[in-house]
Amino acid sequence: MNSEILQSDIILENEKVLLIPFEGKRNTELKEIIFDDEIWRYMGMYIRNDQDFENYIKSTLNQKADGICYPFLIIDKPTYKVAGSTRYGYLNHASQKCEIGWTWYGKEFQGTGLNKACKYELLDFGFEQIQLRRIQFSADLENLRSQKAIEKLGAVKEGIFRNNYVDSDGNSKDDVYFSIIQEEWKNTKRDYFAEFA
Repeated sequence: MNSEILQSDIILENEKVLLIPFEGKRNTELKEIIFDDEIWRYMGMYIRNDQDFENYIKSTLNQKADGICYPFLIIDKPTYKVAGSTRYGYLNHASQKCEIGWTWYGKEFQGTGLNKACKYELLDFGFEQIQLRRIQFSADLENLRSQKAIEKLGAVKEGIFRNNYVDSDGNSKDDVYFSIIQEEWKNTKRDYFAEFA
């Protein structure tokens, strides 16, 4: 695993999406799309006011500084608007794996193909540059939309993790886990991402 690359400014892009490091002035543009309870329904928290927003930014940057994650701002290439955020999370250098997640989009960017373009860049860079052996995804058991989106990436459904997180109301929630492993990436890229490869 090429851990050193995670210390640099990673910029990924294709015709649909531009991913830039989650820091700097453009973070404030998230305010235009972030205050929507539907986005946060399955994220274990809600962002409803300026204090929640500041806490979200601070927490994300602190986790990056601690080496737990590498977060990105998602830019919609045609409009150059900030569309949301995603990250490499649960970075595990010893086992050479991570989880792509904590992904959310403003309403106007949902269902536009932006998610697939974003995930392609993260997967391709993760396997071919960072040299990860496993990339996993998870979705709340009730979040069928996210599960379908993950399946469209060619990820293998592995099972349910019971009581995997506690939501903002204090309820235990189950997650469905999926993965793509290094040995599969070449064929997955060919079969599911031909428009980008």
